[in-house]
Amino acid sequence: MITAGCDIGSLTAKAVILQDDRIRSFAVTPAGPKPARSAEEVMAAALKSAELALSDLEYVVGTGYGRARIPFVNSLESEITCHAKGIRHLLPETRFVIDIGGQDAKAIRLALDGKVERYLYNDKCASGSGRFLEIMAEALETPLEEMGAVGSESTEKLGISNQCVIFAETEVISLVNEGKKIPDIVAALHRALAKRVAAMAGSLGIVETVAMTGGVAKNSGVFKALAETLGVPVKSPDALDPQLMGALGAALIARESVSKT
Repeated sequence: MITAGCDIGSLTAKAVILQDDRIRSFAVTPAGPKPARSAEEVMAAALKSAELALSDLEYVVGTGYGRARIPFVNSLESEITCHAKGIRHLLPETRFVIDIGGQDAKAIRLALDGKVERYLYNDKCASGSGRFLEIMAEALETPLEEMGAVGSESTEKLGISNQCVIFAETEVISLVNEGKKIPDIVAALHRALAKRVAAMAGSLGIVETVAMTGGVAKNSGVFKALAETLGVPVKSPDALDPQLMGALGAALIARESVSKT
C-alpha cells in the first residue's frame, strides 16, 4: 500500500510518501504564490526520491493553507487533524501539540485516544509565528537558521515588551543602538515568542506530554524557552523533521482511507 500526504503552507510545501506504515520518502520545498504549482513541485521531489510515479500512489490527502488548490489529492483534511495524527504516530504519548509555522501558531489538546479535544490558533498576528523571527533575523542581520545557536550564547537576560512586530523591531533596533549583545537580544526574542504562544496554549489547559511541531521547532532557543515558559517538558520528533508532521498525518489518514475500502 503506497499513500501520500501533501501539506501546502504559506512558506513551505511538504510531502510524505508511505509504503504501508514505513516512510518511504519525503520532501520540503519553498511555497510560491501558486499552491497548485508548489504542490506539484514538492510531490515531484518526493516521488523522485522514492523512485515512484504519481500513478503509483493509491490515495493522497491534502492539508495546509493551500490544500484546496492541490490538483492531485483524493480528499482534504484540516491541519489540526493532520498534525495531531502525525505527531501521535511518532510520539504516541503526546496529549498536547504546539505547532508554530511561518504565518501562524496552533495549540491542540488531545484526548487519551489521540483525538482532538480542543484547539486554538493565531493567524491574525505575526508576533506568535515564525514570521516574527524572520523579521527580527533580518533586522539583526543574522541568518534565520542560526538564531537558535546565536541565542544560546546569551549572558544577559533582556526583555522585549512590545507585542506588535513593528514596535518589537523598533525595540530591537534600540537595544542594538544601546550596545546590547546580539545573542542577548536573540534570546529575548525567543522568550517573547514563547510567552505569546504559551499564553494561547495555556488557555486550553496544558496536559503533559507536550510536543512541538512546525518549522520553528527546529530553533533550539524557542524550543527551550517554550518548555521553560510552560513549566512542563516539551518533546519533538527525532525521527523526522517537525515541519513534516502535517504531511505525515495526511499520509496516515490516506492509508486509513485505503484500508476502509
